[in-house]
Amino acid sequence: MAGKSPNKAALLLLLLAAAIPSELVIAVKPIPQMSYESKILEDSIVEKVNGNPAAGWKASINTRFSNYTVSQFKYILGVKQTPRNILDNIPVKKHARSLNLPKEFDARRTWSQCSTIGRILGNFPLPLISWHDSSSYLNSIHTDLSTLPFCLIIFITNLGHCGSCWAFGAVEALSDRFCVLFGMVRPPLLIDLIIVLYSTETNIIWTLQNISLSVNDLLACCGFLCGGGCAGGYPISAWRYFVNHGVVTEECDPYFDQIGCDHPGCTPVYPTPQCMKKCHVKNLLWEENKRFSVNAYRINNDVHDIMAEVYQNGPVEVAFTVYEDFAHYKSGVYRHIIGDVLGGHAVKLIGWGTSEQGEDYWLLANQWNRNWGDDGYFKILRGTNECGIEEDVIAGLPSSKNLIKNSAEMDAATGAST
Repeated sequence: MAGKSPNKAALLLLLLAAAIPSELVIAVKPIPQMSYESKILEDSIVEKVNGNPAAGWKASINTRFSNYTVSQFKYILGVKQTPRNILDNIPVKKHARSLNLPKEFDARRTWSQCSTIGRILGNFPLPLISWHDSSSYLNSIHTDLSTLPFCLIIFITNLGHCGSCWAFGAVEALSDRFCVLFGMVRPPLLIDLIIVLYSTETNIIWTLQNISLSVNDLLACCGFLCGGGCAGGYPISAWRYFVNHGVVTEECDPYFDQIGCDHPGCTPVYPTPQCMKKCHVKNLLWEENKRFSVNAYRINNDVHDIMAEVYQNGPVEVAFTVYEDFAHYKSGVYRHIIGDVLGGHAVKLIGWGTSEQGEDYWLLANQWNRNWGDDGYFKILRGTNECGIEEDVIAGLPSSKNLIKNSAEMDAATGAST
């Protein structure tokens, strides 16, 4: 009997190993219960980061989370560990080594016509108005419209009180890719970056903008297939949903959580919205408004493959492990210095480069508004899989399904207005 014990122990270890997901995005080190209600932002963390000459980045007390506790901050980190049975069915994409890649790349500059790429989600001081009200609003702030042939108005949503980063990262990246691959331009939405063309003769505001897809549709309608909605989800499942079910535009189904939570004691917990399958705009039909992805895949966790994917097809969604010090990021190239693991977060990777200090970095757009980080963006070490940033990179190619009719209608409308 004693001779069989090692075999049983080995079998037990093998079974335990098989049960552990291969994702490296979310670490499992627990936070002591006593610290959950403490403030997420600590002067001591700022001092230790800024006092470390080898840190490579600067920390600050970001006003975005000035009233957040650790538990509240953890709630907006919405990436769940993806089950192995899901990952096993996802293809891994590699790129040819012969592709010459630039030393620096920024998707915002390469595809400057794609306004969604530079969109940072978060609170915005201007009132939320529809495109119909644009002219009256500009007049209300005493702007001489005749001097503004091109006037930029930014409408931005807020991740708010929902662990929806997994959905935002996917929807934002796919929206960008529609513009990159199809040059998609859509009629005006209620929320997004809008280029306003003002006509003094007719006193009409004409608007053009890039297609922007609905986070709300994905959150509400993907259900258990994507995880738990506002309680977190699986980024790769979002892209599979795009393939099998599609996602409507933000005009059809805008994000539900528009109210900020910026006072002490406000708990950022919102229930997942209901799947209504009905557009908020009367002249839009749900099924006809759907946009699809041709496929869903993971990019090989190799620096060249990740760079090549972004360079050829546009931004990608990435998930990584968040530590306490990341909430304090202000500028520079981030690497984990101090603090415990808080959870997993998904963002959009839009480029890369090398700092003046010679550190290679990834450039990413976060969803915590422009009061956080470097105007809403951050850089993180490239080539070392810092915080698992190169381990879980996901994307898909947009489909032309449902686009031909809309493009024809847009062309007809453009012809009628000229």
